[in-house]
Amino acid sequence: MDTQHLIDMDRAHWIHPVSVWRKQEKQGVTILRSAKGAYITDIDGHTLLDGFSGLWCVNLGYGHESIVRAATEQMQRLPYATGYFNYGSEPAIELAAKLAQLAPGDLDHVFFTMGGSDAIDTTVRLICYYFNTIGKPEKKQFISLQRGYHGSSAIGSGLTALSAFHRNFDVPLPTQHTISSPYPYRNPIGPDPATIIAASVQELRSKVAEIGAKRVAAFFCEPVQGSGGVIVPPKGWLAAMRQACAELDILFVADEVITGFGRTGPLFACESENVTPDFMTVAKGLTSGYSPMGAVFISDRIYRAIADANPTDMPVGHGLTYSGHPVSAAVGLEALRLYREGGMLENGQKVGAYFEQRLQELSRHPLVGDVRSCGMLAAVELVTDKVRKTKPDKALKIGERLGQAGYRNRLIFRAFSDDIIGFAPPLCCTTSDIDLLIERFQQSLDEIVNIDEILRVVN
Repeated sequence: MDTQHLIDMDRAHWIHPVSVWRKQEKQGVTILRSAKGAYITDIDGHTLLDGFSGLWCVNLGYGHESIVRAATEQMQRLPYATGYFNYGSEPAIELAAKLAQLAPGDLDHVFFTMGGSDAIDTTVRLICYYFNTIGKPEKKQFISLQRGYHGSSAIGSGLTALSAFHRNFDVPLPTQHTISSPYPYRNPIGPDPATIIAASVQELRSKVAEIGAKRVAAFFCEPVQGSGGVIVPPKGWLAAMRQACAELDILFVADEVITGFGRTGPLFACESENVTPDFMTVAKGLTSGYSPMGAVFISDRIYRAIADANPTDMPVGHGLTYSGHPVSAAVGLEALRLYREGGMLENGQKVGAYFEQRLQELSRHPLVGDVRSCGMLAAVELVTDKVRKTKPDKALKIGERLGQAGYRNRLIFRAFSDDIIGFAPPLCCTTSDIDLLIERFQQSLDEIVNIDEILRVVN
């Protein structure tokens, strides 16, 4: 179809996620046509290095024929099977069992969703159900982190602590509260890891005391905060927060929608600190973005409490039409095989170490205030004054301009609204791909810093 006709149809009909609607109409869509490995080709024939894995999700890279075959064979055999009415399908059963085997600790039970947002909603519903069944119905208050992201659904958007997801949506709800992000680069108490960890634990304790320990149900966090700017907490932070939750008698929920499936090194980021949450949410890398699927892991303790308290003739009234979709499950099984037997986890760990090393070279650039990373997940924070950590004036639109320069230089990354640049390259990348990513990003930075109005304010 003619490119301009596609652009016109997009303007007229497709509402893009998290977009400025009138700006989207004016700017027009960038149409992507094909992809292979870590590279995407647009409709005009430009081939770009995808430094963001789609939306942090194509962890394995594009074009794995074995995944395509798994999906095709499953579509031919059984394209859909409901999980209702005691029905199921082989791939969904196998995937649930494999995930339970690989998950930390006693996360032995899996509820499948379509993605991350409904995984969060599922978790909130099940937490409410759990406390009602064990005779603690007053425990309905939830705590998350400032700058945290837990989806954009009706419930999850309130746990998300980013203003764009609150404005005009009547969230957060009165039951949703936040504490400070650990954020080492901009933490008012300084960057010392032990001090940050102690302060986070104390703030959680204080918030629980303020709300009332008997009313707080759970604490939600990402092992590395993603959409809030790739905030990497100090080593030991996750384990300390998990321990504090246990002592406070509140549930600990690890949102691994972004960090799961090799993104930070191990299969799950919780493994790096030997943390077993009460609930863990995943999506994105579960199928490497090849088909929609998410999941909620539930600890055996929570599962048994709900199962044992529920009358035998009364269902737990939560379900989704596409829960355990057989095609997505088949894709997930093959993705797991590629992570573990296909060498993708190992490659991601090796190349991730090289990526972290190369990223540090960017610290010398006059626009770069902070570089932070954890495996194949990273951010570059832009400033106009390194000493004062001065954020750029919004009128300069540095992030937007840098994103455009990146596209001209054939590199895709994410320019967050507060001038933080996010990277999440596929685990299939080679060191040569990383060299090219750094080269193209450096070129883009150099273009931006030499714009007169930007050059004048950079110290």
